[in-house]
Amino acid sequence: MSTQTKSKPNETKETRGASSIVWFEIPADNPERANKFYSALFGWKIEKFPGVDDYWHIDTGGSDDTPDGGLMTRKHPQQSITNYVAVSSVDASAEKVKQLGGTICKSKTAVPQMGYFVICQDTEGNEFALWEVDSSAK
Repeated sequence: MSTQTKSKPNETKETRGASSIVWFEIPADNPERANKFYSALFGWKIEKFPGVDDYWHIDTGGSDDTPDGGLMTRKHPQQSITNYVAVSSVDASAEKVKQLGGTICKSKTAVPQMGYFVICQDTEGNEFALWEVDSSAK
């Protein structure tokens, strides 16, 4: 596993193009069991995320242009893995999601000092998230 520091969602690299996947979240009925599974399967380093209850950071060990992710307790039975896609504006992109027939599942939410996200559903019922970097997010 690489020992280099991995990118967090607020550290989007300039080398990443717009609309790149920058983070993912894996819901689990039993986070401890999921931690053991993914750590053993892929060698991922999974540790409690500081200052957040019930959330763990997944260090995938890849190069800086590959996303890390989060592990969380499943919030509802149909909750699936969510990919976060970098956009320049979550407001404008959320509007476009609606115009194209998608839906907004969770409106614009701040991750303090990191950015904003919006959880969406595409026209096929798949969940994904929009991510906008903004260090002044409150």
